[in-house]
Amino acid sequence: MKHARLNVAALSLAAALSLAGCKKNEPATPPAMPEPTAPAPAAAPMTEAVSVQGVSVGTVAAADKSVATQAVIGARDPIIVSVRTFGTASNVPVVATLTYQDGQVAGEQHVSLNTSGPDTTNITFSNSNAWPAGTYTAQVTVNGMPAGTAQQFEVR
Repeated sequence: MKHARLNVAALSLAAALSLAGCKKNEPATPPAMPEPTAPAPAAAPMTEAVSVQGVSVGTVAAADKSVATQAVIGARDPIIVSVRTFGTASNVPVVATLTYQDGQVAGEQHVSLNTSGPDTTNITFSNSNAWPAGTYTAQVTVNGMPAGTAQQFEVR
């Protein structure tokens, strides 16, 4: 009986193998091709390329708009934040912020930068009362990004 089971199993295996060898010639399945991808979008053209060359704080602008940096400013003097740039810009937002020693905003002004080469933009802060004595910091952003080095000065 044991040999009969082995013979049946052997015959079944032989039949399965012979049927597999008798398959009709079917075309081979081609390898899967990757899905076509959309072309990468073209990079947006650079329409504005302006860089900040420096920031200075003082009280007087020269004829060429340059401002000599002052470490000490008088309590009744105007405060000029001068931003030197190079490059091309069209309506690029520039923000100058003055903060007092305790972090309180003492003034903030927004201007638009329009240039096609080296340029200087001066932002003037004035106070009808005297500026409170103490340490101030002037910070500038161009197009929402910090620009130049924050400038500290003292009002006496």
